[in-house]
Amino acid sequence: MAVPKKKTSKSKRDKRKATWKRKAALQAQKALSLGKAVLSGRSTFVYPTDEDEEDEA
Repeated sequence: MAVPKKKTSKSKRDKRKATWKRKAALQAQKALSLGKAVLSGRSTFVYPTDEDEEDEA
């Protein structure tokens, strides 16, 4: 017969959620910064375009 697992404490749950939210906020900040840099034209971000792929083949 199945036995219920022990309850996770509120502090453990909150710590886990805070870590997840912190990671998500950091990624969002990086994406926004990169987007602003690309739009302003001062980025060094390099990404492949269709023309580049045709040249290599």
